[in-house]
Amino acid sequence: MENGHDKKRERREFTQEFKRQMVQLYNSGKPRVEIAREYDLTSSALNRWIERINATDSTKEADNRTPEQQELLRLRKQHQQLLIENDILKPAALILGRK
Repeated sequence: MENGHDKKRERREFTQEFKRQMVQLYNSGKPRVEIAREYDLTSSALNRWIERINATDSTKEADNRTPEQQELLRLRKQHQQLLIENDILKPAALILGRK
């Protein structure tokens, strides 16, 4: 017995233009639930597009991050790089320390 809830939804890619058109429909007064049903969209994807496009005119996550979020990501990457470099240098320091 298979129904719509049992099937795994296949991930689809949408163009920026399509996303903008969906947000325009919403901004023009069409209910979210009707847009999602008519175009077979998940409500979470549609909500994300509406929120991002209306905030920054972009659906890209990076364009919608606050300066604090950008800095946190940069620092996390830098921290990870330093951990890797430290792991690489430890054996060399041990070898040089024996001489």
